[in-house]
Amino acid sequence: MAALAAYIIKGIALSVRWQEEGDAGVRALIEAGQPFLLAFWHGRGVMVAQAYWRVGGRRIKILISEHRDGELIAATMAHWGYGAVRGSTKRGAVRGARGMLRAAHAGYDLAISPDGPRGPREVLQEGVVELARMSGLPIVPVTYSARWAKCFASWDGFLLPLPGARVVVLWGEPVRIPRDADTDTLIASQQALEATMIGLRQRADARVGRLDRKDGTS
Repeated sequence: MAALAAYIIKGIALSVRWQEEGDAGVRALIEAGQPFLLAFWHGRGVMVAQAYWRVGGRRIKILISEHRDGELIAATMAHWGYGAVRGSTKRGAVRGARGMLRAAHAGYDLAISPDGPRGPREVLQEGVVELARMSGLPIVPVTYSARWAKCFASWDGFLLPLPGARVVVLWGEPVRIPRDADTDTLIASQQALEATMIGLRQRADARVGRLDRKDGTS
């Protein structure tokens, strides 16, 4: 099942017309050998692995939930050579944080969906900001959109571009969280990052003329 999913997603990624915007910051980090923490909404994650590869990223560990659907995601990522750390910003959070910190210390980039694994949709949980503080890694928000796409009736509005679609990928500026940040600073950073990520998604949708719909495609 995982092999089939990896094959289908890779085939879609090869067929679409990619358009990246705002990628100078993440490319500069990669060229400098500076690991970073990639943050993307759960419903806009399926194309992020390919977007990461396209900007030159190669070594990444992805935080994947301990729910059963996480098994499929982890196995699918393994077909592309990407590692997984099991846990989440809720269940298994301590184990997940330890695994991600070990990966950061080993020089890996990290990836996390801060509204996963079960939502609420586009509500940023505190784990990503705390992980950035503890690891010292800058957070790089990213999203994508496509008008010719299937939008699933799931809690996250999972968006799968269809073959041949134009996929717009928007990268945000790297955000650093001071290691000595106090509670007020962390809360403010969490709110600012959530607003940035929502704004990126809205701008990506606007670029392709996409409207939120419940009937599956647009």
